[in-house]
Amino acid sequence: MALRVREDERSGWAVVRVSGEMDLLTSPAVRQQVHEAVAEGRRRVVLDLGDVRFCDSSGVGVLVAARRLMRSCAGELRLILPAQGAVDGSHVNRVLAALGVRRLFEVYPDLDAATDDSARPLSA
Repeated sequence: MALRVREDERSGWAVVRVSGEMDLLTSPAVRQQVHEAVAEGRRRVVLDLGDVRFCDSSGVGVLVAARRLMRSCAGELRLILPAQGAVDGSHVNRVLAALGVRRLFEVYPDLDAATDDSARPLSA
């Protein structure tokens, strides 16, 4: 399955919606979209990963790099990783947890929560 990346805006947040597979060949598109948002002056980015069906270590590397970039420019990065999904919840959530890096990210169950400044992230 090919990777699709598209950007929207909601409540002052740049929302990058990702679907498909994040691997060595496709994950640079996600990195590029986050870099473009920052270059445009966006400091609040939500990565909607609910429709990502596969994520390998290069995809995880892109997420960690996006976190680092947002922190370096005093920005915020939030991930959408639904607890309910195609098969037993979010694949990316399971991968991040298995690698021990899930705790690095602010994770929300849906777009409404991710763009609500009063919402609290899900616990790791």
